Amino acid sequence: MFTGRVNLPAVARTQALVLWIAILASFVSFLDSSVINVALPAISRELGGGLSTQQWVVDAYLITLGSLILVAGSLSDLLGRVVVLRAGLIGFGATSVMCALAPTVEVLILARALQGAAGALLVPSSLALITSHFDGAPRAKAIGQWTAGTTVAFIAGPLLGGVLVDSVGWRWVFGINVLPIAVTLYLLGTLRAKDVRQVGVRIDYPGAVLCVLGLAGPVFALIEQGNYGWGSPPIMAPLILGILCLAGFIWRERTAQQPLLPLSLFNVRNFSVGNVATALIYAALSTGGFIVVLFLQQVAGFPATLAALALLPVSIVSILLSSWFGSLAGRFGPRWFMALGPALAGGGYLLMLGAELPVNYWTQLLPGILLFALGLSATVAPLTAAILGSVSERQAGIGSAVNNAVSRVAGLIGIALVGLVVAGQLDLGGFHRVVASTAVLLILGGIVSAVGIQNPVRKPEAKKGQHDAAGNTHLGQTFRRGR
Repeated sequence: MFTGRVNLPAVARTQALVLWIAILASFVSFLDSSVINVALPAISRELGGGLSTQQWVVDAYLITLGSLILVAGSLSDLLGRVVVLRAGLIGFGATSVMCALAPTVEVLILARALQGAAGALLVPSSLALITSHFDGAPRAKAIGQWTAGTTVAFIAGPLLGGVLVDSVGWRWVFGINVLPIAVTLYLLGTLRAKDVRQVGVRIDYPGAVLCVLGLAGPVFALIEQGNYGWGSPPIMAPLILGILCLAGFIWRERTAQQPLLPLSLFNVRNFSVGNVATALIYAALSTGGFIVVLFLQQVAGFPATLAALALLPVSIVSILLSSWFGSLAGRFGPRWFMALGPALAGGGYLLMLGAELPVNYWTQLLPGILLFALGLSATVAPLTAAILGSVSERQAGIGSAVNNAVSRVAGLIGIALVGLVVAGQLDLGGFHRVVASTAVLLILGGIVSAVGIQNPVRKPEAKKGQHDAAGNTHLGQTFRRGR
């Protein structure tokens, strides 16, 4: 007979298992994103191709990942978090093996696109798994632990990749996914909690197709324009088709009963402005990380391991300071942190304009990298808080998915533009141009935030135990979300 008692140890064990599954599943996706840049020169040397090939190895993954994240969220609701997560893990493992065994660059690019599609299933499903097993303050803490766990991937990825490239070869870079995937699948098999499915969910397949084509066409044109020329049919046809598909995607999302991208979210000021800032800032982050690692290997002659270590200070500073800046933004509001942080980060890239050949990392690059790391640490937590704090708790899941997709698509476009900025040839001058454009994107992100972001308005603090008109007990300070 049911006594009304809850088996707290069993619940705690299930929550701990869920948290580990979510961290490891997302770790796989983030690890692959962070490890690839350091392997690009070795891939190009073995399989052939120049800068455009390297761009495709990165962007083939980001096209499918960025365009399918919202679809994956709907699939997770329809089929269940565990089912979708298991499918994503198996798919990611299989496509990682395809990447490792690719005999040609064309096969590698195809495998990377399939890998991105599998990766799109991992992040939304892992977050949905957390939200379905945690509530209130424990949920916020679990998401914070999930974020910290995925941060490890950004630190470990380049280091592991550099060591593998310099020791046993670039193909093993894709093999490091196998162990965490196997462990996560085992843990999923031991999870006895009931899977969560929502009734009445419909997937907007036409919207998904339009989104994929709308991104792929312009990205193809940006990457391949150096090989064919802007006026050639192989460039103009996919460019025009992609633009038309993007317009069709926006129209579809306005008219669909269950859109992938609820455009009404962008009526909220901090959400819309925050995502514009996200696009500018994350395009800069992807472009900057891509070009620094490539320049150090292909132009400055650094081995892969040392090139990977070059950006390690960014991760260390972020781990040390991000939480502190997040607390400050909670006290004083996110606006000026989102304005000054990107400006500082852009200043860091401007300092890198002093790089000359031969490169002295300690005097020419490290000061700029440290200033960039400081600015980035002041930006990320306030940016996330401003965006997710502007929508209701009921919309937090889709709000997070939209922001994640915006950041991935921004990185995709940023990488695609690199070839245009360097004029097809990566040298010292090309490096300076990309570094300068990265700084401009960051500073623009700060300006957009300074002009558009609104700090939450403090409500008068109610005494402990005091009730408002709706009968809610106030236990502390509350805020009204900025619109």
